[in-house]
Amino acid sequence: MSGAALAVVVVVVFFLAFFLLQRYGDVRKQQWMVLLGTLLSWYLCFLIVFILELKPCVEPWSYIPEGILPVFWRVVYWTSQFLTWLLLPFMQSYARSGAFSRVGKIKTALIENAIYYGTYLLIFVCLLIYVAAHPQWRLSWREFQTIGITAANTWGLFLLVLLLGYGLVEIPRSYWLSSSHGYLLAKTYFKVAKMAIEKSAAEKDLADVMEDVADVNASVRYNTNLRKCVDTILTKCPSGYQEEMTTSTSDREHVQPTERDLANLHKKVISAVQRHSQTQVQWSILLDEALHLEDVAKSLSSSARLFIRGSSSAQHRDCLCRFLYSPTVEWYWECVFRQIFYRFMAVALCLLSVAVVWSECTFFSTHPVLSLFAVFVEAAEKQYNYICIEVMCFITILFLCVCVYSTVFRIRVFNYYNLVPHHQTDAYSLQFSGMLFCRLTPPLCLNFLGLIHMDSAVSHQDRIQTSYTSIMGSMQVLSFISNGFYIYYPMLVLLLCFATIYSLGSRCLNLLGFHQYITDDELTSDLVDEGRDLTRIGLCVTGRVGFQSWRERHRPLGVTSRTRSGYTELRDNHSSSVTEFKPNGNERKEKPTRTTK
Repeated sequence: MSGAALAVVVVVVFFLAFFLLQRYGDVRKQQWMVLLGTLLSWYLCFLIVFILELKPCVEPWSYIPEGILPVFWRVVYWTSQFLTWLLLPFMQSYARSGAFSRVGKIKTALIENAIYYGTYLLIFVCLLIYVAAHPQWRLSWREFQTIGITAANTWGLFLLVLLLGYGLVEIPRSYWLSSSHGYLLAKTYFKVAKMAIEKSAAEKDLADVMEDVADVNASVRYNTNLRKCVDTILTKCPSGYQEEMTTSTSDREHVQPTERDLANLHKKVISAVQRHSQTQVQWSILLDEALHLEDVAKSLSSSARLFIRGSSSAQHRDCLCRFLYSPTVEWYWECVFRQIFYRFMAVALCLLSVAVVWSECTFFSTHPVLSLFAVFVEAAEKQYNYICIEVMCFITILFLCVCVYSTVFRIRVFNYYNLVPHHQTDAYSLQFSGMLFCRLTPPLCLNFLGLIHMDSAVSHQDRIQTSYTSIMGSMQVLSFISNGFYIYYPMLVLLLCFATIYSLGSRCLNLLGFHQYITDDELTSDLVDEGRDLTRIGLCVTGRVGFQSWRERHRPLGVTSRTRSGYTELRDNHSSSVTEFKPNGNERKEKPTRTTK
């Protein structure tokens, strides 16, 4: 069965990476270069994690012949480093460029990356001059590689500890709090209120950008060279706006744009349309979630032990789902077992978090061995229990990866980076996540090997190196990093855990105006109440608001109209249509209304 375990892991991890890419990206609409780069970066990082605990040894079921893993690690590691430091940054700039030709996009990407990497090149040249000025430092190519690897891992370790400190606390706490239906419902209301604000802003931004597009469309004649660029921009606009632009007229004076102006406008259109689509989908999902949690709250008091489902949510269930997941089964899960399961998971994850924090603060001690994971591995090693070692290593590194990677999926950097499910993640965010994974995974694996005392640079033990540490080279080339920074910096995770427990980061963001859910905050209570009202009304934020406001500004002369609260549109005969959301937030119907002067 030689190599079977490696083959199975390689295939399974590929499908895992592809599933995540399909969930967050749009496989049918995204550029194939973006999809390929993101898939490859996610795949290689996940592969490192799943292969790390496989080691050449006395032949167990997962025995891998000697010499295969070192070659495998070199290919995987250097490919991921090429992606994160060279290819993905270039592809990010290429995807965000508003240029209308491939040559123009490549030129923009080269200019942006030349400025970014010019600083790295300057530092590297200074280091070379410093080394050349000291003849006693005779560094070989292998040592230069080690210095480069150490520099990349040091950068990754900075970010790794920050994300790990957050995930070690937030993941167990989220499971514990999610066992409370009241907490979940209140937090969902809070998210609904925040999403209503974001959705309204996205609609306004889209309307403003469409106004600029309409001006450009009216100013550029059909017999000019720039017309093809304008037509390209129009294809990126929503269909409703495109139809209005072909029929609307404007008496405003227009300035003839340049190709550079059109490229900037093209970039704005892509960003505004993407953000608008994201908020529309997120709004619908949150509304569905809030309505489901309201159904759970109603069902808790059901004496018949049947789950009371609203008519809107019931219509989405097929016959098989209704048969297997009957109202009785659903009631027992949602109202009884779900709370027990989530609390059990919270306790188990909390114990794992405590073990990780303790081991991070003590893994440098080899006499006595204080790291809990090192104790378990050494005990199994003495018994020659390879399966126990592999299972223990897999659980440990899997938990570390969940803490770090889940934080990568959760964090949001304004409107520049945000991983949104249901195929709504833009190309820039997909590639940025791939860069983060490639930069975080190598230091994460080295940190894990340090926890279990299988990294000789940390344990200072005379033992056979793992295949992974053998390609990293001897960190003793930079002893102040290997014996100082790599040992003591991970202790900072303890302070970050305390900061997360007391929500210091969320409170700081609240002070800066970025509202976070804090239970003892007055603003939170106000937003929860507002979210409850928005959920019950179901039509306070609609996808037609921005389009109607844009159409108002481009209505032909002689047609008068006015809006009331952004939701009703009154024409000359004083009749209009109010967009009414059904409870699931996805379907809408028009009902006529009549008003009087």
